[in-house]
Amino acid sequence: MPTRGAPTNALSTRFDDPARTPDGDWRDHADAHEDLPPLRTTVTVEHPRIIITRNRSPDIPFDRSLNAYRGCEHGCVYCFARPTHAFHGLSPGLDFESRLFAKPGAAALLRAEFAKPAYTPAVLAMGTNTDPYQPIEARFRITRAVLALCRETHHPVSITTKSARILDDLPVLASLAADRLAMVMLSITTLEPRLARAMEPRASAPHRRLAALRALSAAGVPTCISISPVIPGLNDHELESLVAAGAAAGATAAVSIPIRLPHEVAPLFEAWLDIHQPNRKAKILNAIRAMRGGKLNDPRFTHRFRPDGEWARLHSARLAAARRRHGLLPRSWDLRTDLFVKPAADPRQPGLFDQFDPHR
Repeated sequence: MPTRGAPTNALSTRFDDPARTPDGDWRDHADAHEDLPPLRTTVTVEHPRIIITRNRSPDIPFDRSLNAYRGCEHGCVYCFARPTHAFHGLSPGLDFESRLFAKPGAAALLRAEFAKPAYTPAVLAMGTNTDPYQPIEARFRITRAVLALCRETHHPVSITTKSARILDDLPVLASLAADRLAMVMLSITTLEPRLARAMEPRASAPHRRLAALRALSAAGVPTCISISPVIPGLNDHELESLVAAGAAAGATAAVSIPIRLPHEVAPLFEAWLDIHQPNRKAKILNAIRAMRGGKLNDPRFTHRFRPDGEWARLHSARLAAARRRHGLLPRSWDLRTDLFVKPAADPRQPGLFDQFDPHR
């Protein structure tokens, strides 16, 4: 059973000097030793100045997101966020899933952002880059603190996750949902346990994700099943079964996005196919190229999530038919913004003149 997703830990050369001089660290010996000890997950505390990421992409139905963590221990081999580690001189491979960064000050930064006079509420998306409920959330509880602030201020929030750990926060999510302030998207790519372990080695098992979907739905939280990514020749045959499973678990919507392989993700995925699906490798890669203009990735706006070609058209038609069969919506983002109230001052932050009290 694999314990990590990426098959290599090669460094990117997009931001690094390709002529790096060996300095005796473990990376210089990684390729020379097959029996390296198991990788330990390390976490570095990060102190960003801003916490909300803004976007103007026409492909995404939200304009702001919050990522509590950088890197993701789930180890999904196809993760489009892997190249972000290259920008920091780390490998998009094993470093991305074992050398993580946490932002414990996220809720305090968000409180300050919400308190600004010009701030206008809109859905705050979590889980758009890395999973807010990856294993280290049990230690840091950053996502929980952000949800508590959203509850306090009546701010709408959406969550995308592959983890059943989200049920730890079911009470606050149910409370938010009662005012139409929260929705959850569970990403489930396969119902086959062996394939899930290979593709997403540290994410919750498919049956646990379905159980989480069922529990959230039963608690009144609007839920969506995300069958993403769909990989032609690997998990695309499960599309209808996954939509049916999501509907049976109470999902109100279903989405599905074909695989994207930006930058360093493409060679990582190819190496993963060599190990786990060598007989299907050529078929899978050729199908991806057929829907991406002959390449493994098409980064253009309006094309990233909507590829071309016969396979892509068939995929869209199958998804639409499966939705109709089970009465599911294409998306569920209808959250309220009119209930928002500015947050109270953080009691840990003294006022400007508090320290100059003349009566002290």
